[in-house]
Amino acid sequence: MDNHLNGRVRARSLGVVVGGSPTGPLNAITDVEGVLVGHTTIDDGADLHTGVTAVVPRQLIAGRRNLPAAVYTGNGYGKLVGSTQVDELGVLESPVVLTATLSVFRAADALLTYLMGRRPDGISFNPLVGETNDGFLSDIRRRPVAERHVLDALEGASGGLPGEGCVGAGTGTTALGFKAGIGTSSRRQVVDGAPVTVGALVQANFGGVLTVRGVPMPVGELIPGARHHEQTGGSCMIVVATDAPLDARRLGRLARRAVFAMGRVGASYSNGSGDYAIAFTTAPPRLPPLPDEALNPVFAAVMDAVEEALLNSLFTATTTTGFRGRTSHAVPYDRLLGTDGRTAPA
Repeated sequence: MDNHLNGRVRARSLGVVVGGSPTGPLNAITDVEGVLVGHTTIDDGADLHTGVTAVVPRQLIAGRRNLPAAVYTGNGYGKLVGSTQVDELGVLESPVVLTATLSVFRAADALLTYLMGRRPDGISFNPLVGETNDGFLSDIRRRPVAERHVLDALEGASGGLPGEGCVGAGTGTTALGFKAGIGTSSRRQVVDGAPVTVGALVQANFGGVLTVRGVPMPVGELIPGARHHEQTGGSCMIVVATDAPLDARRLGRLARRAVFAMGRVGASYSNGSGDYAIAFTTAPPRLPPLPDEALNPVFAAVMDAVEEALLNSLFTATTTTGFRGRTSHAVPYDRLLGTDGRTAPA
């Protein structure tokens, strides 16, 4: 299913299928029961192309209970506010908010406002806020993200198919030389005799050469003669949600594989790229964690969901001209697909 009215579609609509496991009904992180996503987009058609994306676990908000969680840092050239406490305690106690690099601190303060409103007696909170640098297309020094933008994303979060491409925190991002943005995907597996759902949401803004099903597709081949942005950094934020019963240590193993999956689409993992994954589970706390020897299907689900989410972030994005007249081009479908309908270089 595609929810895009701009002519852009998801990877599966182009015949690009990652792995053999089934997806959830929406093929999105919201297939994990209780996980909601909200966006606020800031786009003035000129110098501002940025925004906020919020991943809101209903179990955390409604039940006022922390969720087991872990963070993995592939390369730490970035700002992930609140990550050290997640590392130390192994729990998530706030929604995950994503935005632009220079707006991350205002977003964290706004998330704190949200958390304090839900716990009037609280005196310690750990807002978790990540970022990527959208300064190529957006005037990042203006720091346009205000408290209301963050609260709107949090309060408007829903369980439907999230917007992808140039929305929310992905409005101004670029990845692998093309316009990118937000992408999401999910997988379902049977683990130890029980159904398990894994969902991923990405904010893609990193360098490398686009690779689709193992085929490198450089910008120069897909868009001959086009001027494009050679990304030297920029970062990628990955949020992984699951309903599998896992503790923080095992979630850390999922988070690592989420970052590994970036390599499948051609990530360069450069010096200036802050590559982070946050993994959490919504499973009831009474359930014992899955044994390590049962995790291979979950690992496969994470790798496939993140790879497809990254492709969705690119394939659903639209060509954007922004700050100082710079342009980031969308992946051209006619060059992406060979005459037999299979992905092929130009």
